[in-house]
Amino acid sequence: MQESIDYTFENESIRARAFIHSSADMGESYERLEFLGDAVLELTVSELIFLRRPDFTEGELTKSRAALVNEAALVRVAKALNLSEYIVLGRGEQNSGGAQKPSILADVVEALIGAVYLDGGFESAQALVERMLAKSIEKVLSGGANHDYKTRLQEHFHKKGTNDIKYLVYKEEGPPHNKVFYVKLVVGGNELAKGEGRSKKTAEQRAAKEAYLSAVSEADEVD
Repeated sequence: MQESIDYTFENESIRARAFIHSSADMGESYERLEFLGDAVLELTVSELIFLRRPDFTEGELTKSRAALVNEAALVRVAKALNLSEYIVLGRGEQNSGGAQKPSILADVVEALIGAVYLDGGFESAQALVERMLAKSIEKVLSGGANHDYKTRLQEHFHKKGTNDIKYLVYKEEGPPHNKVFYVKLVVGGNELAKGEGRSKKTAEQRAAKEAYLSAVSEADEVD
C-alpha cells in the first residue's frame, strides 16, 4: 500500500490505525484520523484550485472543491488504491460487505490523509492529496466534472445503453407553502432509489445521488 501512495510511514502504528473501523472493537479506530484528514483535504484542495484558477468566482471555486472532496470522488481514490484490502472490520460489518461501502471507503481515504499528516507533516499530506486526486483535479479544473447528480446518473446509464430514466412523485405532504415532495427513481422499469425535499428538483437530486453513489460502489466505470 505504501508503494501505491508513494509514501513510507515512520510510525507504523499510525498507518495501521487509519484502517481500523470502529466495529473491529480494538480500542481505537480511524475516526479521529478521519476528522483530521478531512480538514487537510479541504484546505489542500481549496488552496490548489484557488491558485490554479484565478479566474474562478467564489461559486465556481466552491463547486470545484465539492466535486473533488465528495464521497464519490473519494470512493474512486479508494478503489484505485485497493484500500478495501487493508480495512479491519468487525465480523458483522465484514459479513455485510462493509469494505465496499462508499461511506467507509471515503472515510478511510480521509483517515489515510490524516495519518500521513501526523506522520510526515502538512507538506507530505498535501503532496499525497495532489497525487491521489491528480486526474480528477485536471478534469474538474477544465470544467469537465461540475455536473449535478441527475446529469451524472444520466450519463452513466447512457453509456450502458439505457435511456428509460424516470423520476416519479409518489407522495406530497404539507400545506401548499411548505410542501415536502417524495420522488422515486425508476430506470428500465426498476426502482433504484427514493428522495425527498422541499421541491421536486431537490427530491430528484437526492434520489439521483443515492443511485449514482450506489452505481459507483458497484462498478469501476465512473463519470
